Amino acid sequence: MLRQSLRSVRSVAKAHGARAMSSYTLPPLPYELGALEPVVNTEIMTLHHGKHHATYVANLNAAMEKYAEAEAKKDVAAMIALQGAIKFNGGGHVNHSIFWTNLCAPKDVVAPAEASPELAKMIDAQWGSLDAFKTEFNTKTAAVQGSGWGWLGYDKAAKKLAIATCANQDPLSTTGLTPLLGIDVWEHAYYLQYKNVRPEYLKQVWQVVNWKNVAERFKAASA
Repeated sequence: MLRQSLRSVRSVAKAHGARAMSSYTLPPLPYELGALEPVVNTEIMTLHHGKHHATYVANLNAAMEKYAEAEAKKDVAAMIALQGAIKFNGGGHVNHSIFWTNLCAPKDVVAPAEASPELAKMIDAQWGSLDAFKTEFNTKTAAVQGSGWGWLGYDKAAKKLAIATCANQDPLSTTGLTPLLGIDVWEHAYYLQYKNVRPEYLKQVWQVVNWKNVAERFKAASA
């Protein structure tokens, strides 16, 4: 497992080399900062995207640069020590890059059945209804201890959808599932507006879920 992990991180480091500090950039939001009002307010979006996500990007670049330097020196101990920073900050970058596209302005929201009849049928087949799916998703995601994410993923081997949760910034892909929809339940995603009432945030956030984006990810994953 350790050898495989080292190979994975090494391949990324080789691809970026000494330029790792400038390899990753903060993606622009696909909408205005206030577009998700009143579900997610402008203050949260400003801090969440411009501060928190930006910090993950900066720290990932720094960690990758240090990793490339350690590999050049064949300093295996340093390479191993950096894996936690790469996983945490790389996961934060990956997760948030998906999250922003998973959301849209309330006026642009469409029903899953309109975005993808195939996806809607699979949700109904596995959960009975969209409401039942949301209930299970919200229950499992609200129960995340501390910080983490709730996900709708696609299991390519089983050809089924799956609800999963991940701690901290662990990427869903590390579980073998392909991410379709991720909801951030770190407090910085909702506390300024919903305080400590995570279930209310989860209840309201469906008003800004971009099912067109989820459908695009489902189509690619299930092809």
